[in-house]
Amino acid sequence: MLVKSLVSVFLAAILTENYVLCKSLGICPFLGVSKKLNTAVGMSAAVTFVMVLATAVTFPIYQYLLVPNDLAYLQTIVFILIIAGLVQLVEIVLKKYIPALYQSLGVYLPLITTNCAILGVTMLVLQKVQTTSAFTYTYGHALINALGAGIGFLVAMVMFAGVRSRLESADVPKSLQGLPITLISASLVALSFLGFSGFVDKLIPLA
Repeated sequence: MLVKSLVSVFLAAILTENYVLCKSLGICPFLGVSKKLNTAVGMSAAVTFVMVLATAVTFPIYQYLLVPNDLAYLQTIVFILIIAGLVQLVEIVLKKYIPALYQSLGVYLPLITTNCAILGVTMLVLQKVQTTSAFTYTYGHALINALGAGIGFLVAMVMFAGVRSRLESADVPKSLQGLPITLISASLVALSFLGFSGFVDKLIPLA
């Protein structure tokens, strides 16, 4: 049962609850860093690392520090401060060890701090702990959800990078060139993920 629930949470975070394509979170880097495959993968790896580490830190802080002391209303501020610190760590590591990727990510790297997908992962998982009825949502589920969300971010970025590379050689009407065709393409990619609706529950039933 535990393994099934973990797999279900992981697949749901990638497919049916993709934070970019289904929840429309993290659109800024999705549109800004998906022009090239290598930068898309690099950004996704950084975001995934921050998502997992942020969840690993914020989940116990919320459950065992903020809630018992009636400070749950401070979760947004506390979570943003933790995420900002982790992003600074990633930035320092990339600048020292992978300078080429650091340069290619440019301004979008510090913008990970304000990436609502990361904040969304850390906060929405707390709602699932309170509302889920299929199984008990544990610390392990929260981490798997964060990892799945990061992989889902990678899938979305890689898919859209491929779409945008095809658009470069496409005969796009002048009125749709630039941002309009980019947004239309993003909408179609997001629409394709509706086909996974109910897929995870049918594949791995928890009841």
